[in-house]
Amino acid sequence: MTVTADLIASMTLAEKIGQMTTVTATYAITGPTMPHDVDRALREGRVGSMFNLFGVRETEAAQRLALEETRLGIPLFFGFDVLHGFRTIFPMPIAEAGAFDPALWEETARHAATESAAAGLDLTFAPMLDVSRDPRWGRMAEGPGEDPLVASRFAEAKVRGFQGTIQTVIAATAKHFVAYGACIAGRDYASADISDRTLSEVYLPPFRAALGAGVLAVMPSFNDLAAIPMSANRDLLKAVLREQWGFDGVLMSDYNAIAELIPHGVAADLAEAAALALRAGIDIDMMAYAYEKGLPEALERGLVTIDEVDAAVARVLQLKDRLGLFDDPY
Repeated sequence: MTVTADLIASMTLAEKIGQMTTVTATYAITGPTMPHDVDRALREGRVGSMFNLFGVRETEAAQRLALEETRLGIPLFFGFDVLHGFRTIFPMPIAEAGAFDPALWEETARHAATESAAAGLDLTFAPMLDVSRDPRWGRMAEGPGEDPLVASRFAEAKVRGFQGTIQTVIAATAKHFVAYGACIAGRDYASADISDRTLSEVYLPPFRAALGAGVLAVMPSFNDLAAIPMSANRDLLKAVLREQWGFDGVLMSDYNAIAELIPHGVAADLAEAAALALRAGIDIDMMAYAYEKGLPEALERGLVTIDEVDAAVARVLQLKDRLGLFDDPY
């Protein structure tokens, strides 16, 4: 099977939305648990990728369901938070950044990528590139600190290390786009309210550096910037990231973030939430089931078009192709 427009044309709406949906296993829990029958969803083609599942036997078993028991046999990809090593543990990013050594940063990422790939993983939700200047923020340990230049060099080194320069080892995900580390009073999920100049000079440069290094995926932040939730921020996700910077990779939501557009107050229901996220450019819904439950209704109500759905599916399939999964899914 090749990744072509013919493949997308042969897919039902449910199969398309399946490619746009990633679900968690229970090997590691990084967010609120949500009941689901993964095996059944895999057989029905309602899942395009999984995370928090690792181990060769475990990932092969899930891959076999996708390949042998679905109508189209499209392979899955498997993701995991590999922030500072997989089997071999390195210092947390905030500590490693203090070495001011891009060669070291690249080497540790390459080692982590090699171990991750050997455990059946295809993608990491790293590097975290949130510039943070408030020590009250609990997640600052996951990023490279307060300086945008250091963060930019860190971004380039980590993307090179995770992905390789000739053949991709595992895909890197630059997160959390953008200004997540600027949350008010260091309170996680709180709003960020900063000037355009500060956004441009402090918070955006590490992400542009990651794109320059060829990062294959980007994850928007949970919070809002100047009252616009990032999962619905067309100006930054679409106009800047995709159109101005030319990013053609996958945009993946964080855990349950699309459904959280409802408590953010910008969506009345899952259909509106799904439409806002898709129109902002988000290709994959992580554990909100907003695309599965909301996109069919959003299409019926004219909130999105099937062309927008197809464009997202195409980017997901292109990522799988770049990872070599159509040639060697195991």
